[in-house]
Amino acid sequence: MPPKPKITKEMIVDAAVSVARESGWENINARTVAEKLKCSTQPVMYHFATIEDLKKAAYAKADGYHSEYLMNIKSPQIMLEIGMNYIRFAANEPQLFRFLFQSDYFSGTTLLEMIDAEELAPVLSAMQGAAGGSMEQVKEIFVTVFLFVHGYASLIANNSLNYDENVIKSQLERAYKGARSAAKEEEK
Repeated sequence: MPPKPKITKEMIVDAAVSVARESGWENINARTVAEKLKCSTQPVMYHFATIEDLKKAAYAKADGYHSEYLMNIKSPQIMLEIGMNYIRFAANEPQLFRFLFQSDYFSGTTLLEMIDAEELAPVLSAMQGAAGGSMEQVKEIFVTVFLFVHGYASLIANNSLNYDENVIKSQLERAYKGARSAAKEEEK
């Protein structure tokens, strides 16, 4: 009889992300993850002392996926493309979006703390490279555009608004132009 395949910590985290993606982060538990892996709950509980620890690991994995998604840029308009990717993520991955931005795992972070987080540094650097200007100016533009983009994405992820690429892109361009103009005015 061949040995049973070993269930790794990484496999468990991937299964938890899959549960979150399909049915929401609230449904991550030892039973649902074990079902995904077609195993007992024992490996899940062996690798994670608590389900809370598993959810935190799944959150980190989903956050990494989200960051990669944002930086998949196909346009020279980096700031606009990052914003559109954020909204597309909400449209394509509504359960993961809610896990990342509308759960208790995101709470406790202020907008100012978020803008200075090291996870956002590559995004801000790319935006600064594309737009020029000081990092402070880029941060001002980012905050304004982020609030616009996050509102759109939240409405879409919660089925309160349909995703219309052309309308959203047009409105995002206007928000970006306004934020850039305001940042330049403030610098004078």
